[in-house]
Amino acid sequence: MSKFKKLSTATTRYESLRLNKLRRYDVIDSPPELLFDLIAEIAKTAFKAAGSFISFIDDTQVYFKANTSLIPVSVMKKKDSLCTLALQSDEITLIEDTKTCIALKNNAYVKMDHGIRFYAAAPITTMEGFIIGAVSVMDNKARHDIDKDQLSVLKWLARITLEKLESRLINRISVRAYDDRLHRLAHDMKNPATSLIAYGQLLDKGLLSKEKLASLGNKIEQTGRNIEQTMNNLLNEAKNENAAIDLKFETVKVMDLINTAAATFDFTLKQKQQTLKITCHTEGYIQVDQERINDVFNNLLSNAIKYSHEGASIEIICSATAGNIIFEFKDNGLGLNKEDITKLFTKFAKLSSVPTAKERSHGIGLYIVKTLVQLHGGKVWAKSAGKNLGSSFFISLPK
Repeated sequence: MSKFKKLSTATTRYESLRLNKLRRYDVIDSPPELLFDLIAEIAKTAFKAAGSFISFIDDTQVYFKANTSLIPVSVMKKKDSLCTLALQSDEITLIEDTKTCIALKNNAYVKMDHGIRFYAAAPITTMEGFIIGAVSVMDNKARHDIDKDQLSVLKWLARITLEKLESRLINRISVRAYDDRLHRLAHDMKNPATSLIAYGQLLDKGLLSKEKLASLGNKIEQTGRNIEQTMNNLLNEAKNENAAIDLKFETVKVMDLINTAAATFDFTLKQKQQTLKITCHTEGYIQVDQERINDVFNNLLSNAIKYSHEGASIEIICSATAGNIIFEFKDNGLGLNKEDITKLFTKFAKLSSVPTAKERSHGIGLYIVKTLVQLHGGKVWAKSAGKNLGSSFFISLPK
């Protein structure tokens, strides 16, 4: 009952996809985990074998997540591992006596004292059909007593191993989703919190007229409502395990979006003695989730203010094409170098520039911008002539 075939060469495309899938599980070079150890022990017991392995096959090496044998390895070269035999078929590989396999006669782990004389491996196959590893058993003597039930157990253990990998991956994604919500909450709360502090400072001075007090009261109320809405959005998203964002589209006047952002940062602009110029070449309307696009505009205008010096001029320019409306947030501030451009719109990006008034930057704002714009079917990009030469951030949204 012996089965052995010489490995065929995998296509470059298949191997690339297989490795990408394997690395998504984040199992290579990871520490031992109890369930994997238990799976290996069950395999060893079921076969009354000298040892068992759970192994994962990378591009040049094989990593052992569990090893109950007396062979003291946690990693070995791919060419030396019998585990790679599992790559040739989605069926169980069974070698009752390795001494009968010409292709293994020079294998170091077969030739060694008390080496591998018997070997059976069930491939760990993903839902897409990629073989990423194997659950295997070995013995230091030939075995001709293996029955179908034992082989079935080995196959089931490989399936359980895959289920464990999938559950680990889902848990990690879930944790990252909650972590993202936390960082988004901190980021989204930062600007309104700063505004409330500034409003409080103005009230404390007691120098405002009745008209300005009334205006300030309205701003405080609106800021509070924005915070409440942000919290509600977060709670609604948290109900979805996949952290999907449910957009609520409505028809909005383009200038209303721009004016809302400008009003939000009116006080911040005055604090840094900056001016905001708005140039809009369209009076049209657009279908968007207004709250989400407000978040996008607030992020971009906030960054323009942060990375511009006192007294600087900032511009919001709006233009229309046949199918899109393009918004440009332009400043003459610290600018971006080539390395910064490659990092933009990634989570927790660390750029070379530091806010001019030591304002805080958490590195997640542009990531949120990209996510929300893409959900609207739009695009986002940036341009800069270099350090200290300003920058422009563009959003293109379909009409």
